[in-house]
Amino acid sequence: MTNIFHTRSVEEAPVPDFTDLVFEDRGTVAKITLNRPDVTNALSIHLSAELTRAFEYLRDSERFKIVVITGAGGNFCAGDDLTEMGAGAWGNANQVMRRVRAYQHMANTLEELDKITIAAADGYCVGGGLEITMACDFVICSERCRWGMPEVDWGITPGWGGTTRMARLIGRRMTKEINLLGALHPARRGVDLGLFNRTVPHDRLAAETDALVDLLRTKNQQGLRQLKFMINKNVEADLYTAQGFEALGAALTGAALGGWEIDDADGAHGWHAYKSRDPESAIRRRRQAALDFWVDA
Repeated sequence: MTNIFHTRSVEEAPVPDFTDLVFEDRGTVAKITLNRPDVTNALSIHLSAELTRAFEYLRDSERFKIVVITGAGGNFCAGDDLTEMGAGAWGNANQVMRRVRAYQHMANTLEELDKITIAAADGYCVGGGLEITMACDFVICSERCRWGMPEVDWGITPGWGGTTRMARLIGRRMTKEINLLGALHPARRGVDLGLFNRTVPHDRLAAETDALVDLLRTKNQQGLRQLKFMINKNVEADLYTAQGFEALGAALTGAALGGWEIDDADGAHGWHAYKSRDPESAIRRRRQAALDFWVDA
């Protein structure tokens, strides 16, 4: 049977140019480094736009399998750039809402990448920086990492994960504590709560991240994509809907492993019948038989 879904190989778009982040192309691995170390890698409007472009580029690429996100200068990210907010760069209430929705798009794009994403956090990881980690699949932090959601003391509220994703990760009780008190927490507590996977000495952060990357590269990449998709979608669904995803995932795995032929699936596709216009084709005959069946009801 001809595979009408065959996708032709096309030349991949070049990596975009960036100024406030560093994008390293390592074959099947992409490393993104937030690169505003003089302001603790604060998320300016420009840097946030560059992150969105980077995530959209990765979304549209099949070559990359793993994405690592880190920060320059011994810190991960201090969150949104408060100097821009104070200068009125975010605009009026409607413009603020539009910007927050754009940042939600950025985080959602990161979370939904069909690649495995790893945040490697050193130093400060607060506010928007912590929200980035919550959209990743794995988070490794150094022992000197300090994290939290301090927005409450700056007179603002989180906009793209600090209440929503966090509550799904650690529950509403702990999410209220983190957001309403605004404390900065030690790395180990992030592991204990379930926000981070591992904490390591700061001089081992890069090595531990590389070790995780190496392990992930040995895996069945299609299996990783399916598992990530199912887990992300199932956590938002009721039990029986989630089990439906699991069942279909198992069937897809069986097909990918060679068991795609099913006795009572005729292997025909409507496009061939439509294109040939052969009135005697099985699809044309069954379609004709169905056209007027019970329509008088």
